[in-house]
Amino acid sequence: MPETRIKLQDGMRFSAITGSGHEVVMDASQEFGGQNTAARPMELLLAGLGGCTGMDVISILRKKKQEVTSFEIIVKGERAEDHPKRYTGVEVEFVIKGKNLNEEAVKRAVELSMDKYCSVKATFEGNTPVKYHYTINQ
Repeated sequence: MPETRIKLQDGMRFSAITGSGHEVVMDASQEFGGQNTAARPMELLLAGLGGCTGMDVISILRKKKQEVTSFEIIVKGERAEDHPKRYTGVEVEFVIKGKNLNEEAVKRAVELSMDKYCSVKATFEGNTPVKYHYTINQ
């Protein structure tokens, strides 16, 4: 079973050591007792989703011999007003630039990631709707 260990550093800053041995630092804003020195845990959920699906999509596009010159994923989350202020909706935008990109290949790569492979997106399912779309710039 994967394990991550999280330790309080000072104030509201925590460091997490992941199962793969990498450190992730989190902090709260000054308003909530932190020093604003690192990302918030809820931001890391969006980053995790973007990283997960991004790795899937770029891997699939490379297998399809698509010449991607730039790839960006923009993830936006809508949060509830009341505690626990969970995400009530998430939107993922893929911005793909390249030479002679095949739109069907891009569409298929995005769909495969979002509907089959991305474990972070699957974790959101049932609790938080995730919408997605892509833009291709040749």
